[in-house]
Amino acid sequence: MKGFAMLKIGQIGWIEKERPTCGVMDAIVKPIAVSPCSSDVHTVWAGALGDRHDMILGHEAVGEVVEVGSLVKDFKVGDKVVVPAITPDWNSLEAQRGYSMHSGGMLAGWKFSNFKDGVFAEYFHVNDADGNLALIPEGVDPIEAVMLCDMVPTGFHGVELADVQFGDSVCVIGIGPVGLMAVAGAALRGASKLFAVGSRPKCVEIAKEFGATDIINYREGDIVEQIMEKTQGKGVDKVVIAGGNSDTFAQAVKIVKPGGRIGNVNYLGSGDFIQIPRVEWGNGMAHKTIVGGLMPGGRLRMEKLASLIQTNRISPKKLITHKFNGMEHIEEGLLLMKDKPKDLIKPVVIF
Repeated sequence: MKGFAMLKIGQIGWIEKERPTCGVMDAIVKPIAVSPCSSDVHTVWAGALGDRHDMILGHEAVGEVVEVGSLVKDFKVGDKVVVPAITPDWNSLEAQRGYSMHSGGMLAGWKFSNFKDGVFAEYFHVNDADGNLALIPEGVDPIEAVMLCDMVPTGFHGVELADVQFGDSVCVIGIGPVGLMAVAGAALRGASKLFAVGSRPKCVEIAKEFGATDIINYREGDIVEQIMEKTQGKGVDKVVIAGGNSDTFAQAVKIVKPGGRIGNVNYLGSGDFIQIPRVEWGNGMAHKTIVGGLMPGGRLRMEKLASLIQTNRISPKKLITHKFNGMEHIEEGLLLMKDKPKDLIKPVVIF
């Protein structure tokens, strides 16, 4: 089969590989639509996961089941499914502890284009099919459903990690597709003042549609100064970090109130350490909590998030700014995520 791969750090291209084999609890899926992600960019060009050779990229796909293992109960050939980016081993001890995304080791629930070939291919393998596939619900466009694989659950997980409550003032740092879904999630959770930090016009437009009350443009001045001015020096209750770099944590600590929480879902592709400002952290005693997490995967979460689309609670189709027809356009979509033109939020490639 044909697949689009990371050949080595900094190099991508098409390769031929054997079609994956199906275990007794697994499934083989052929893509209907896929979406390149900034994580793919970090993996290839920053070498964030270390060197990978001839590894098929991609972790966002909806598809059609073409084979199931003999022990798979709930899915059959021909089913149209959402495949989350995180596919845990659900019988692992880590899953039993409540951290399925780390089943088998830290971040090991993230298998596609990390430990095994990803979804940018004619076929791909899904482990533990009954736990990791979800049927595309009636009335949900498969193209929109691609956003359920990573963008929606990751953005919402940032909101969960920050523990946004009714009436909280919230700042979302970074309003790419994940940050935009964090804005939407914070609004659903009952945020009052909702600051969105970003500068690209299309992202700003959608942030406002999703519920942002204030836009903080980092190109127009220090975001800490802007937030503190708008909050009369008090800061915000909660912060979601969905973009930036290792220095962003210092900004988040400075703007969150004592007793506040910072939820990070930004994929840090470079740097060895993050800096925490001592004074603004109350010399270590300000009860400012920082939590970083990989999104949960799994069938139940996909089904619940899909129901939010069905009931018009969220509209992730607004993230999709570029559509391509044909597998051969995967490279074009990936390079868009690398270059980030002003009109881009998220590309989708339809097979």
